[in-house]
Amino acid sequence: MGVIFHEAEPPFRTMTVTTARAARQRELSRVTVNAVRLEAEFTSEPFHGEGSPPEHAVAARDAAREAGLDTDFGPLGTLARGEADALLEALPTITKAALDGGATRVTLQVRRADDAGATPAVELNDALARLIADVERELGAKLGELDRAGKQRAVRLLRERGAFELRRSVSSVAGALGVTRFTVYNYLNRETR
Repeated sequence: MGVIFHEAEPPFRTMTVTTARAARQRELSRVTVNAVRLEAEFTSEPFHGEGSPPEHAVAARDAAREAGLDTDFGPLGTLARGEADALLEALPTITKAALDGGATRVTLQVRRADDAGATPAVELNDALARLIADVERELGAKLGELDRAGKQRAVRLLRERGAFELRRSVSSVAGALGVTRFTVYNYLNRETR
């Protein structure tokens, strides 16, 4: 039995049949997807008291900025915001910059910036105001009127009650105490030793 090959017609043509499902998938692929935005709050130790922020905090902030992230800078804590991919890709660089800058510890929290369930800042400020008022009643004076030992005790009480878990609380507490944020961080550092 032999096989005979012969060229019958020109190469065959393909025909595309668009089904309803394929058309729908093409339409969905054209929909613009909102990118997820994240916030990363990182703190580095050791804390410093009054004066310039520590080199490790500045190095971490600079690494975040170089990665194209928006930053809010504090003496030991920095908040970086950006698209999820960019932020997650930058975290090792930020951490390395802090450690290379002399940090002995870097603590990191990451959260979605678009979290609809997040508590509004007004409620957090009200909660902090209530905590400060409670401590003032307990100590019998406004925080700004306390002596240094009293201010240190106030910071300890506020820490024990979770005040420093609230966003931007250090600045608010520093204002109430009549000291700088660096001083509050210094008081907090003494409490953790």
